[in-house]
Amino acid sequence: MGNIFHLALQCLIESDIDKKLSMSIDAVKKIKSGSIEYTTSNLEFENVMPGRPDKPELIKPKDVVRRNTHTEEGRAAMVHSFAHIEFNAINLAWDLIWRFQDMPKEFYLDWAQVAEEETKHFKLLRDYLNRKSYDYGSFPAHDGLWMIAEQTKHDILLRLAVVPRIMEARGLDVTPDLIERFRQAKDDDMVTILELILEEEIGHVMFGTKWYRFICQRMEKDPEEKFREIMNDYLPSSKTKKINKNARLKAGFSQAEIDYLIEA
Repeated sequence: MGNIFHLALQCLIESDIDKKLSMSIDAVKKIKSGSIEYTTSNLEFENVMPGRPDKPELIKPKDVVRRNTHTEEGRAAMVHSFAHIEFNAINLAWDLIWRFQDMPKEFYLDWAQVAEEETKHFKLLRDYLNRKSYDYGSFPAHDGLWMIAEQTKHDILLRLAVVPRIMEARGLDVTPDLIERFRQAKDDDMVTILELILEEEIGHVMFGTKWYRFICQRMEKDPEEKFREIMNDYLPSSKTKKINKNARLKAGFSQAEIDYLIEA
């Protein structure tokens, strides 16, 4: 019987893409089967970086070229950026499981499901790229999402507020427009993939909301007040008028939180 924290760390640090995907799928199966231990691991937490292949080349966010869906190469570059987000999301799910070891068992089951679905999303996007004669690594990418993970690695409340409830929730807001752009380009394959991702990402943000509120209750903090504080102090530029209200409500956002997000 394996240990869930050791298993999550192995998935996190694996750099070979195919091995990482296979290990993630196998790990989730093992976790779901119940043949896993939850004994706290004494492994060192510092200086652990997620495994990633030599490519894509990582550049500054401001240097990433704007993608144009009017050309096949432009669409491939945009899909590559989606794949990069999903690859990071696989690492983020396993990091969350491994790094924070004092949570209820249900927490780990929820994030194992997220790891499974992020793996599926990445595979769908990579298969799309392969059909277009590209692969993950064919275009440069930036490392902004993992930089956020590094900045929140010692605070589970901050991690749950910032990664699922701010960064991933942005995806709920922008994906409908992306779907429409690919629909206009008559790219039905990508439309289908993005519709699936949008639906499942609602669940991922919902898990973030669920456990964010759990931690707030444990710490005797008001979740809405704390969320506003984190937004103001940590990522004030994340406030936006472009809100997918229905998706956010499904993902557990309160009306007060949504009203705050769309304030001028």
